[in-house]
Amino acid sequence: MSEEETRVEDLHAEEAMVAEGGPAEPDTEGQLKLLEGELAEAKAAVLYAQAETQNVRRRFEKEAADARAYAATNFARDVLSVADNLARALDAIPADLRADDKFKGLVTGLEATGRELDKVFERNGITRIVSVGEKLDPNKHQAMIELPSDQEPGTIVQEMQAGYMIKDRLLRAAMVGVARA
Repeated sequence: MSEEETRVEDLHAEEAMVAEGGPAEPDTEGQLKLLEGELAEAKAAVLYAQAETQNVRRRFEKEAADARAYAATNFARDVLSVADNLARALDAIPADLRADDKFKGLVTGLEATGRELDKVFERNGITRIVSVGEKLDPNKHQAMIELPSDQEPGTIVQEMQAGYMIKDRLLRAAMVGVARA
């Protein structure tokens, strides 16, 4: 039996006692304290529910903002391989072919495509991680080899694959060669 049902039965019992000539005045002071306690509990429950609703709303707003900011992460990772291949293609063109009139249009077109891809990355908050000359940061770099160098040990001396950030998150770690002692 619930607490409310018990109270209702008690009130009915008191009414029956009054009708039979029992105590004329019910225990109003006890009932008042009981009701005040219930009111305090109800107020606390309402405040708790409001706080929980506010927390859920804040969490939802943060998740929605993150979803908008990082929605293109998987697509961006896929496009990075295209950018890598384009950069490799440009690097593979020898200087004498760059100067040749027959290939000049092709080289110019590939370079323009690379610049446009960089602009698209910039518009979407994708930035390249600067690596060469920096200290190895395991949060941004993946050391692939150690190379003899006059640089301080742990300094990046070669970049094998560029790393990228999307806003403040790592999109892809840079694969680097580090100076050894």
